Formats: sequence, structure tokens, C-alpha cells
Amino acid sequence: MKILIFGLPGSGKTTLAKPFADLVGGVHINADAVRTSYDDWDFSLSGRIRQSVRMKHLADGVVMAGKIAVCDFIAPTEEARTNFNPDFTVWMDTISRGRYEDTNDLFEPPEQVDYHIEDWFDDAHEQLMPVVKRWIEINNV
Repeated sequence: MKILIFGLPGSGKTTLAKPFADLVGGVHINADAVRTSYDDWDFSLSGRIRQSVRMKHLADGVVMAGKIAVCDFIAPTEEARTNFNPDFTVWMDTISRGRYEDTNDLFEPPEQVDYHIEDWFDDAHEQLMPVVKRWIEINNV
């Protein structure tokens, strides 16, 4: 299973994704870490699309190995989210503007998500449990 946790920079994606991956026994894939390992900091539209395909490739490898891939990255456009092809989506809609104006301008709110987090949280466990419960419902676990 591929889980995409996406939203603007600073919305709490990694704050949610890392403990969630630990909770479900998954593998956390962070877009910044991936960009660092590929030394690719191109944030043009084509660079962002390349990153979404790269994230998909890495997540698909995790799934093929029998694990749950929990990926956090901005995925600012429907095209980027479609390229990634997640099984489950979590939109971190906790801020109205991020720290990068080009990303703010490019970001397209999704038409549909599996789980929508609208408010910042202090207790990750309380925020993770509804996500876990929803994940269990979808997968009949």
C-alpha cells in the first residue's frame, strides 16, 4: 500500500508521516531526503513532476517488498498526485500559505482525499488514530 501525505511546506507532513509509518510498520519516504540523495533541487514544474515519478518508483519498490510506503511530499498539482498513484491520501491542510511563494502559487487543492487534516495538532497520537482507523476500514483489516 502507498500512502501519500501531502500539503504545503510547513503543514506538518513529516511530523505526521514518520510516526504514522512507525505505527503501521511502514517505510517512511521523505521528499527532501530523496531530493538530497539525488542532488536534485529543481523546483520547476518539470522538476516537480520528475520528483513525483521518482517518489512513485521508490514507493512502488517498498510495496513490492511487502511493506507499506508512507510518503510525505508537497505533491502540489493533480498531475503530481496522479503520477504518484497513491492508494490512500492524507491532505495536510493546516496552513493557508507556505514559506515559498512559487509553491503557494502552484499548489492545487485536491478534489478528493481519503483523509483531510485542517487544524494543526499538538498531540500526534490523537491525529494519527483517525488515520489508522480509516486505513483499517479501507483495507478490511
